[in-house]
Amino acid sequence: MSINRPVATALAAALCLLTAACGDSSDDDAASGTTTEAAASRTGYPVTLKNCGRSETFKKAPSRVVVMNGASVAEVSTLLALGLQDKIAANQQTYGMSEVAGRAAAIKALPTGNVKLNDAYDIPREAMLGLRPDLVLSTTSYGFDEKNGFATRDQLKAVGANSYVSPQGCAQDTSKMTIADSYTLLRDMGKVFNVAEKAEKLIAASEKNIAAVSAKAKAKKTPKVMVLFSNMSMGGNDFSSVVAKGIYNDILAKAGGSNAFENASKTSFADLSKEKVAATDVDALVVIGYNDPNPAAYARKLLKEFPQWPAAKNNTYVTLSDSMYLGPSNDLAVEKIAKALHPDAF
Repeated sequence: MSINRPVATALAAALCLLTAACGDSSDDDAASGTTTEAAASRTGYPVTLKNCGRSETFKKAPSRVVVMNGASVAEVSTLLALGLQDKIAANQQTYGMSEVAGRAAAIKALPTGNVKLNDAYDIPREAMLGLRPDLVLSTTSYGFDEKNGFATRDQLKAVGANSYVSPQGCAQDTSKMTIADSYTLLRDMGKVFNVAEKAEKLIAASEKNIAAVSAKAKAKKTPKVMVLFSNMSMGGNDFSSVVAKGIYNDILAKAGGSNAFENASKTSFADLSKEKVAATDVDALVVIGYNDPNPAAYARKLLKEFPQWPAAKNNTYVTLSDSMYLGPSNDLAVEKIAKALHPDAF
């Protein structure tokens, strides 16, 4: 069972736009486009975020948040992790599944605003303004680009709405994204909504879990892992949704693995032929399900197609969804992958 191919291709195009651009960035707040200046007020406000070269000042906690699609669940998952679901007026993000118990159902239960989406599966300008948001979240600056039919940040400011681009999204380049960017997103939303203490507790718990798993996953051999999205096409070759760079590699490293195709592209995704894939030793598969109800079937199909892989001989694969992407649950991906790569250590 797989998702409809035309829909998968369209969604993949959006995902590719938001993750495969070339640019330069680093792991600190300046590179991700966000720094924070918080006034010493008993209420915690005003709070000013410097985001992608703009200053966004919050005089109080937003109460009508619109979460744009952006082929992401990072933003909506972060809000849910912080207990802010009642602040969401409209959400367009979903993976249809989650490593966090109850999260997929919680996302499905959120209001969507009943808007007609554009060809990029996102909220066009007039519909956005009609939602009367006081904060709009976008994975990258693509979601505020006027030429794409979206409301610009200036247009949103004019109607009293703040806007925010997630870490590494300013230049639409996520190829250098790391788990630290997930923590930046948590911290920023913690400050905006005056729940900074809760954000720090989530970050501390994640760091503790990752450190414990990484300590166990250290081994002489570092398995080579193929990471790809199931039943998705982003280019002209048979394998165009193969991950090359980005947060995925940071997760793999902390799980005691490495990306078998890290050098296959300078951007986030590689567009590979079947021959190239067949000629590469793959010790394990990580298949990411983006609204695909059965990524495990896709993983098994690949293992059958390439029986020469060590992954096929040992039946080593992991299926993941939101924890493998920017968001509050990267530690779950690290743990699940590490247990598959180094079963004797757990």
